[in-house]
Amino acid sequence: MARLVVDNVSHRFGDLDVLADVSFELGANEILAIVGPSGCGKSTLLSIAGGLLASTQGAVRIGDAPATSLNPLTFVFQDFALLPWRTVAGNIALALEHTRLGQREIEAAVADVLARTGLADFASALPKQLSGGMRQRVGLARALAVRPAILLMDEPLSALDSQTRDLLMEDLERLLEQGNMSVLYVTHNLDEAARLADRAIVFSRRPGRIRAISSAPVAREKRADPAHAEAIARWRAELWSMIRDEAQAADRETIDG
Repeated sequence: MARLVVDNVSHRFGDLDVLADVSFELGANEILAIVGPSGCGKSTLLSIAGGLLASTQGAVRIGDAPATSLNPLTFVFQDFALLPWRTVAGNIALALEHTRLGQREIEAAVADVLARTGLADFASALPKQLSGGMRQRVGLARALAVRPAILLMDEPLSALDSQTRDLLMEDLERLLEQGNMSVLYVTHNLDEAARLADRAIVFSRRPGRIRAISSAPVAREKRADPAHAEAIARWRAELWSMIRDEAQAADRETIDG
């Protein structure tokens, strides 16, 4: 299975240092959350990991992607990034149009992912006809269509209301259990991290450095059991305790600036 290695990555925009000496490994079938104060470089790191941005220093390596993967890695963004003139099925097919698949194979792949994400009845709908939660589900379906070895998620639920976010988290849990892929998940929401992640990387304020890497106290498949609710709540509190002071300091920097 594919693994992603981030090796001594630093980045700066002009005179602004954003990331400093970041190193970690995303394991096979692992969900790794990146959390930290606002402006600490979380999304910048995800862009570097996905090849959208070249790091100032260091490197990112991906190895052992399975032959079934049409794309070693792909993104799910916060803003859905759907083409408004394409239907749901058309937006999903877009990710497959430059792969080795023929037209019939593309149609079959789209039908499969529509069924898995509960979108089969909306295949002909346009994005403007869908709720925010449904549009994000299309974004997720499009990412899954290429059978990625690594899924990069940049605050995919942050634009949604709390009820929709909870429902989509349930969908995410189910879909991630089905797929053989690793996930690098950037979020500011510690409830999401505590519910979905196997490990969480806690970043310091800018320039973002790894302050801690914390492992979940309960396996993902057991977290729905109320017996483990207290342990998960404690883990969330531990993550917040590591972020709180950094977040306050980052906020003061913004105000003073």
